[in-house]
Amino acid sequence: MNVNLKQLAEMLGLSQTTVSRALNGYPEVNAETRQRVLSAVHETGYRPNRAAQRLATGRAGSIGLVMPIARGIDSDVHFGEFLAGLGEESVRHDFHFVINPSAPDDEEATFKRLAASGNVDALFLAYVRANDPRIAMLKSLSIPFVVHGRAIGQPADYPFLDIDNTGAFYDATRLLIQLGHRRIALINGPGNLTFSIRRMKGMRRALEENGLSLDEGLVQNSLMTDEYGHRAMQQFLEREQPPTAVLCSSTVIALGAVRAINKAGLQIGADISLIAHDDVLPMLKPENFSVPLTTTRSSLRAAGSRIATRLISRILKTGDYPDQELWRTELIVRASTGPAPKS
Repeated sequence: MNVNLKQLAEMLGLSQTTVSRALNGYPEVNAETRQRVLSAVHETGYRPNRAAQRLATGRAGSIGLVMPIARGIDSDVHFGEFLAGLGEESVRHDFHFVINPSAPDDEEATFKRLAASGNVDALFLAYVRANDPRIAMLKSLSIPFVVHGRAIGQPADYPFLDIDNTGAFYDATRLLIQLGHRRIALINGPGNLTFSIRRMKGMRRALEENGLSLDEGLVQNSLMTDEYGHRAMQQFLEREQPPTAVLCSSTVIALGAVRAINKAGLQIGADISLIAHDDVLPMLKPENFSVPLTTTRSSLRAAGSRIATRLISRILKTGDYPDQELWRTELIVRASTGPAPKS
């Protein structure tokens, strides 16, 4: 059933102004009336006119993101999972995405153009780098934004949501040390991204606290794909003294690492231990690996949902959320970790 605003208002016995204000999040509309309106919208399939809505509220009803596109930049299943969470929450509030592709060296200018276009009410930034100039640029714009991650080497005076990557890999490394492991490898994400830097920092801290040092020859950084995980693990296993344990920055990386370990005829959890970071990807559950994986766990989808909640709350001026959030990860021990093999 297709209805317009006037018909919807008549069905509810409300004025068109009240219905419009309920749909657009005005605080003077009480919760009961707003719920009546939203239920009727769901039942009738009513869709507000976006142009009229923008004129009435001064809002576009959209969240913007800039996506770097270039030869050699592959699609990322992790980012897709984050966007799924962002999308689920946006749909609940009838918000849209505006995705603006950009050359990697033109991201700052693309953000500025997107903010100036009037087509978005808020922005978010992902894949944070050390000393990231995009953050200072976003702070200079008069538009709400949230950063997924934290920079390194600059003040943390901006809204962000991040996980404690340092603490996650500190805990994981400490567990391996407690199991007797001394040669521990790291298959990490891209070396210029701050989550990778902090994960290596956590690993290094745990090693040094136990009188050990990080072997730089047992660290590799690249895209988080199973192909890269397989290649990196193969190289580690070919060393004269291969590692007895490995940390993987993703279950996707772990998928390739496990394949290389199996090809080498080694048994995970006995000959070599493995811990992966679990972003809670629905198609790659750590408990479903041939040997269930010990993991540090934090949901990317939940992070996307939370960022959408915070941005929409800022736009609609509803709710009260912290500007900065640092989520702890959960260390879940499964069969892929065991005592270090005797030399």
